[in-house]
Amino acid sequence: MPAVAVDLRGTAGVYRRLLVAGFRRQWHYKLAMFAGLFTNCVFGFVRAAVMVAAIGATGGFAGYDAGSIGAYVWISQGLLGAMQFMAAEIELAERVRTGDIAIDFLRPVDVQLGNLAADLGRALCTLIPRGIPSLLIGSLTFGLVLPTTPESYLLGALSIVLAAAISYLSLFALTMIGFWVVETRGFRSLYQTAGTFLAGLFVPVHIFPDWLRAIAGSTPFPSMLQVPVDVLSGRAIGWDAAHLVGTQIFWLLVMGVLGRVMLAAGRRKLEVQGG
Repeated sequence: MPAVAVDLRGTAGVYRRLLVAGFRRQWHYKLAMFAGLFTNCVFGFVRAAVMVAAIGATGGFAGYDAGSIGAYVWISQGLLGAMQFMAAEIELAERVRTGDIAIDFLRPVDVQLGNLAADLGRALCTLIPRGIPSLLIGSLTFGLVLPTTPESYLLGALSIVLAAAISYLSLFALTMIGFWVVETRGFRSLYQTAGTFLAGLFVPVHIFPDWLRAIAGSTPFPSMLQVPVDVLSGRAIGWDAAHLVGTQIFWLLVMGVLGRVMLAAGRRKLEVQGG
């Protein structure tokens, strides 16, 4: 077997083990995840009740009816644990702040890709005790309208993986600001506030005014939440769904390149400062 193929298999094995390690690590926090499920359900009931009442009062808006708005609410609630929204901070931020990331640079694993693999494992783990039960509870209480074709669920699964990756890579790029500033809490707070709103957590992006929807579309945030919700709920099907997934791939590449450029620049700055 060629040496290149062996190297690729070995590298893939490393990142696969990091993904599994991220899953296992998150699984140790079962109580916290079930507490998150309880919180998801409480806010899910509140959001769904408000949205369904608004649908009843207006007769529908932006193409939503009672069933589809319920699907939007409960799918978005179920995905919250997988996306890096509410914390707006990752462990790597402290390593950047203290300079310990210099040790990470000496390891034979890429800093960005290694942390991404571990976070994807974490995100996958949260879907079991938080995402799936949230959707089941919503289905039993609000009678959600969901797609009936397997293609929607296959694309939806891919969309969730892409959304989790974009979410982490965006936060990774934000974390890299720590190479140049001492305190990043202000940036994290802005990210958390603007990101959750533009992603479509509070209300669907589709009901934004045209100018605000254009602003949201020029950011990666809708690809973190609104897009997987649209694909999984069946609001977008066929080529429309494929186009949305293509948009996610675009933002995955953009945020991945941005984070890598900032990481390289930060590494040069760290070397100049001597750690």
